[in-house]
Amino acid sequence: MILSILRPVPAGILSLGLACLFTAGAFAQEPELIFRRSTVFHFFTPNDKLATYAIDDPAVDGVACYFTVPEKGGVAGTLGLAEQTSDISLACRQYGPVTFKEKFAQGDVVFRERRSLFFKKMQIVRGCDKKRNVLVYMVYSDKLIEGSPKNSTSSVPVQPWGAASEAQKCADWVTD
Repeated sequence: MILSILRPVPAGILSLGLACLFTAGAFAQEPELIFRRSTVFHFFTPNDKLATYAIDDPAVDGVACYFTVPEKGGVAGTLGLAEQTSDISLACRQYGPVTFKEKFAQGDVVFRERRSLFFKKMQIVRGCDKKRNVLVYMVYSDKLIEGSPKNSTSSVPVQPWGAASEAQKCADWVTD
């Protein structure tokens, strides 16, 4: 997986070495870039940007999450050394029939990505509101030393789709 801190880095030995160093244990799915918008102009280096990505839930077919993250430009961003901020927004939606592929625990990680060279990572986690049959997704970043209170939550009511008259129950797929 190419990490967000390495996205602005041109292909080369530095990016290849850092990518190999930091991808151990990473999830197989790479988020799909939907679009980017510049937010801060830098004259000789890449601009700071907001980037919107999509990720499919690996354990639940029919649900996708969209998240927007800031990406630092400038010299530090170009070299992959900038610590990305924790301002991340999240929206998850049902886009087809919901089919659970495997059982999951409350708070299971759907997606994880590093937001700095050593100390910060962003995570999207999933839970199930059993009473209402709603999947609940939360994105947050955690920092090794001081933590990060910034987060965002999105919910997906599990609804019948197409000709189906009944939806699966997320409560049947949660391990407690």
